[in-house]
Amino acid sequence: MKKLLLSSIVVLIGFTFIGRLSYLQLFRFSPDQILDDPAIKKVYDYPERGYIYDRDGKLLVGNQPAYDVMVIPREVKPLDTLEFCSLLGIDKLEFLSKMEKARIYSPRLPSVLVPQLSKEDYAKLQEKMRHFTGFYIQKRSLRYYNTKSAANVLGYISEVNEWDLKNNPYYVAGELKGRTGIEKQYEEILRGRKGVKHIQKDRFNRDIGPYKDGKLDTLPQQGKEIHITLDKTLQEYGEKLMHGKRGGIVAIEPKSGEILAMISGPTYDPALLVGRERSKNYSKLHYDTISKPTWDRSILAQPSPGSPFKTLNALVGLQEGVIDTNTKFRCYHGFYVGNTLRGCHCGGGVRDLNSGIYQSCNAYFAGVFRKIFDKYETTDEGMDMWEKHMKSFGLGDFLGTDLPTGAPGRIPDVAYYDKWYGDSRWAASTIISNSIGQGEIAATPLQLANMTAAIANRGYFYTPHIIKSIGNNGKIDPKYTEPRYTTIDRKYFEPVIEGMANVYNYGTARWVKIPGIEIAGKTGTVENYIRVDGERMQLTDHSVFVAFAPIENPQIALAVYIENGYYGSRYAGHIASLLIEKYIKGEITRKDLEKRMLEKTLEHEYAKPYSGEPFEINEYEW
Repeated sequence: MKKLLLSSIVVLIGFTFIGRLSYLQLFRFSPDQILDDPAIKKVYDYPERGYIYDRDGKLLVGNQPAYDVMVIPREVKPLDTLEFCSLLGIDKLEFLSKMEKARIYSPRLPSVLVPQLSKEDYAKLQEKMRHFTGFYIQKRSLRYYNTKSAANVLGYISEVNEWDLKNNPYYVAGELKGRTGIEKQYEEILRGRKGVKHIQKDRFNRDIGPYKDGKLDTLPQQGKEIHITLDKTLQEYGEKLMHGKRGGIVAIEPKSGEILAMISGPTYDPALLVGRERSKNYSKLHYDTISKPTWDRSILAQPSPGSPFKTLNALVGLQEGVIDTNTKFRCYHGFYVGNTLRGCHCGGGVRDLNSGIYQSCNAYFAGVFRKIFDKYETTDEGMDMWEKHMKSFGLGDFLGTDLPTGAPGRIPDVAYYDKWYGDSRWAASTIISNSIGQGEIAATPLQLANMTAAIANRGYFYTPHIIKSIGNNGKIDPKYTEPRYTTIDRKYFEPVIEGMANVYNYGTARWVKIPGIEIAGKTGTVENYIRVDGERMQLTDHSVFVAFAPIENPQIALAVYIENGYYGSRYAGHIASLLIEKYIKGEITRKDLEKRMLEKTLEHEYAKPYSGEPFEINEYEW
C-alpha cells in the first residue's frame, strides 16, 4: 500500500512538471524569457541611424564606423589588467569603476566598457582580444556631419542612462539615443530597429551555436532617412554672419511654414559631440555661462520684440475700426503719460499710419493703443480683445512646432496685471509700453519670424516646422499643412505692408536696400536693462529686424535679433538684407556690406561688465 502511494505521488509530480513545462512552451513562451536563461547569450546587431538631408537633398548627417569594447562580467577570467588598460587608453581606476558599473547593471548581460574606439585603436586591440575572456568588440555607427553648422537644430546622440533604461524597455546599456534637436524629436524614426541573435552556450559556458537554429533571431532595420526644411547654404551663411555676435535668427517660407534657417549665436561644430571626447567637449560648452553656445537663442530667448510689434497694433486698430489710414497723431518728440514725456526718435510732427510705421513713431502707436482700449467700457474688455488678436499671430504660447524645446514668450492678460497692480487699478496708460513692443511683451525670434510670415500671407500662417519628408512616402503630420488664420481681415494688411515697404524707401532701413528685390520690413531698437544688486542699469540696446520678400508672392520671412547690437538697422537690418539676397538671388552683390558684417564683431560690447545677460526681458518698463 505504501509503495503504491509513493509511486502515485512520484507519477503525479512527474505529470505536474510535464504539464507545466508544456504549458509554458506552448502557451506562455515569450522570447523575452530567454533573458532569464544563463545558457542563452543575446547579441545585438545595431542598425545605422537614418541619414538627414536638407530641403534640396544635400547631406547634413550621415554615419561613420565605430567600435565598442563590451564586457559580460560573469565570464571575465583573470587578465593582465595593466596591458588591457594600456590597449584601451584608460587607467586602472577607470577600468575598475567601469567593471563595477557593469556588474551592477547585470553580471550576465553585456555592457559597454569603452565606447567608440577609432579604427586605429580597434586594429591594435583586435589582435589581442583572444587573451581577454569575457570581452568582445561590437561594431556600431556614429554620426558623421557634412556641415559645421546647425548644431542647435540637428542635436546630438549619447549613451542611454539609468533613467532611459528604467523607462523604456527597448534600450539596453551602452545604446545611443537622440538627446536634443532633430535627433531627439525623430528618435524612433532615425534609430531604426536593432537585430538580435540568440547564442546557445554549453555547461562550460562555451558558444555552441544559434539557439533554436536562429528561429528567434531578427535582422536589424536601418533607420529611415529624413529630409528637413533647412537650406544648408543659407544656414551656413547665416552662421558666418553671426561670428562674434550673440543672438538668434529664424527664416521661414511663408507659403508653407517651413523653417529655412534657425541660427543661434554663438554656436559650435556638431562634430565636437561625437566620439570619445564628446563628454569633455560637452562639459566645456555647457559650462560656458558667458556665451552659452548650447543655449538655443532662436527658440529659447524671450526678448521684448520692440518696434516690429507696432505693426500688430496697427492691424488691431484697423480691425477694431478705431483708426483708418488717414488717422493722425501729433508727435511732440514723444508723447505724454500724465505729465511725463516719453521720448521718440522720429523727429516729431504729425503722423498718419504710413509715416507712423516707416518713421517708427512711438507717439503714433501710443495714440492707437489708447484708442483701442477707449472703444470698450472697461479696461478688462479692451485687454481681452487685444490679447485675443495678438495670440492669433502665434504669440504668447507654444506654436506647436516639431522642435523638442522652445519658449512660449508672453502676451500679458487681465489676470497678469490684476496680480501686479490690483483689480481695476490699472488702465491703458499704465501699460502703454505695450504699444511699442516693450513693457511686458516677450517673443522668441521664431515667434517674430512667424508673425512676419502671417503678415506676408495677409492674415494666416502655417505652423512652423523642420520636417519636410520621412522615408519614401514623404508624409508629415497634417497639422503642418493646414493654415491658421489670424483675427485680422485680409484687407487691413495692405496699408500696413505699404508702410513696411516704405521703411526701405524713406524710413529707418533706407540704407539697406537690395537692388532688384522689393522688401517689406521693420526695424527695432530694444532697450536693454538689467538689475544688479537691486539697481537698474541700462546696457547697449538690442538690434532687431523683421522682413519678408518679395512683397508680392513672398519667398522668405525672417527675424534677426542681435544682443547689444545698437539700433535696428545697424546690425540686424544689414544681416537680414544679406540673408534675403543670398536666398533669393543665390549670390551677394553688395560685397562691401558683406565684408563688414563678416568681419565686424560685438566682442567689445560683451566684454563690458554685466553684458553677458542674454535677451533681458524688460518688466514694466520701456
